[in-house]
Amino acid sequence: MHMTLAEPKTGDKPGAEYAPVARILARYNRDPAKLIPILQAVQEEYRYLPEAAINYVAASLRLPPARVYGVATFYAHFALQPKGKHVFRLCDGTACHVKASIPILEALRAKLGLEEGQETSPDMMFTVETVSCLGACGLAPVMLVNDEVYGQVTPQRAVELIEEIKQQKGAGNDE
Repeated sequence: MHMTLAEPKTGDKPGAEYAPVARILARYNRDPAKLIPILQAVQEEYRYLPEAAINYVAASLRLPPARVYGVATFYAHFALQPKGKHVFRLCDGTACHVKASIPILEALRAKLGLEEGQETSPDMMFTVETVSCLGACGLAPVMLVNDEVYGQVTPQRAVELIEEIKQQKGAGNDE
């Protein structure tokens, strides 16, 4: 479930908006050595790492905020901006690029009305991003939709996947 987290004000005490982050911190015994799994759990909760959550984690673990931001920005897995409910990760590694991954990217962007540099649809349903390699070169061009792998994808198949997800949502299957 996607939630928002209010930015903390100076002198604020933890409130209900921090309850999910507080539970995550408690699960990891507020152990600074568990920073990466803590950030992973926070991102799973919010679908990205809100600035307020990063600051709350840093304060709770008694770490400098710059260190927590450093970890969050070093690993490509972490996102500092909200992502859509359905994330399309298109491989643009050498094998996929040679087998025409760019037309797939263009078809996805066109279908969702995404401008250059825009990754997430305004309705927060879809995020389209490229990755350097998914490690499935034999399936090139390959794409992950959420956690499902699709190999030998064509621009037409990529657009069909968007339509299938939209139809599932329309059928009351809001997964």
